[in-house]
Amino acid sequence: MTRTADVVVIGGGIHGCSTALHLALRGLKPILVEKDYAGRHASGVNAGGVRQLARDLAEIPLSISSMALWEQIEELVGDDCGFESHGTVLVAENDAELDSFRARVDDLRLKGFTHEELIDRAELRRLVPAVSDECPGGVVSRRDGAADPFRTTQAFRKRAIEKGAEVVEGVTVTGLERVGGVWRVETSDGPIEAPKVVNAAGAWADRIAAMLGEPVPLTVVAPMLMVTSRLPAFIQPVVILRGRKLSFKQLGNGTVVIGGGHLATPHRDRNETVLDWDKLAISARTVWELFPLMRQATIVRAWAGIEAYMPDSIPVVGPSGTSEGVFHQFGFSTHGFQLGPGTGAVIAELVATGATNVPIADLAIGRFRA
Repeated sequence: MTRTADVVVIGGGIHGCSTALHLALRGLKPILVEKDYAGRHASGVNAGGVRQLARDLAEIPLSISSMALWEQIEELVGDDCGFESHGTVLVAENDAELDSFRARVDDLRLKGFTHEELIDRAELRRLVPAVSDECPGGVVSRRDGAADPFRTTQAFRKRAIEKGAEVVEGVTVTGLERVGGVWRVETSDGPIEAPKVVNAAGAWADRIAAMLGEPVPLTVVAPMLMVTSRLPAFIQPVVILRGRKLSFKQLGNGTVVIGGGHLATPHRDRNETVLDWDKLAISARTVWELFPLMRQATIVRAWAGIEAYMPDSIPVVGPSGTSEGVFHQFGFSTHGFQLGPGTGAVIAELVATGATNVPIADLAIGRFRA
């Protein structure tokens, strides 16, 4: 038996669940299809950074619009998602880095963006007292913060269902074709027909795009994270580096989550990742040098999630270039969690009205057309 919907959303990460919710809020009836369960991969196991800081210029407007939703997240999904806003600090490890940060902040100001603020050594020490004395300053985005990724994804899923979306888990999409005026989405649980389709399939999104005749150079990656034993509270903002790979934050229970981009080996067809302990040791060494207080901590566990990475490190967001009624929302390149609420709202707006006021032209899939 063929089921019908207004929209089929493929993928149950934060992006797919956010889009399903925003579609339902617009009075549409979406069916979300997830091959595992919501939040199984990148959306449920990332570092939870809610970050506007240090983004590519092309995605800053989307990030800003998403932050407005984060600041009313409990009203939107009925759960505060563990979101706390203590800022994100990009630490300069030397004067040359600080000079490059100053140039970026000045350039952003000229383009009308004021969320990044250059700070000197004294302000860095005030915000992050435990940082090494060798660091001369940095950049802060004061509205940024962090949230619980799995809890957030589940909150979007739950609220989407409450508003009328259907979520089908443990079901794989096996085909996609145009039949008359609708799209026929073949699944392991039977076909679904709808006039609109959203490809939010994460690390598997290139396979959906290929079904539409628009292949993309998506790379599958697996960013690694570690969590430490509990320490007395010593830091509130999220800390990131650019010269060396690091993201760093302390949770309310005193544990510290360490990430930043070192990669495990992903096996997406087996839903598995293999950790690289030598690279994790590099992250540990960076923390050792940047935060002397951390030398008393021990690593409790480490993990990695499977994500989609694009060659230019920014996502694909917007209409298909080959197939009317299909929209893409993937390739968030290890920094998509903060963008989830806003991107879902934008895609739902595109589906419902055909347009959006959020500038996303530079994120179009057409940039990869040969």
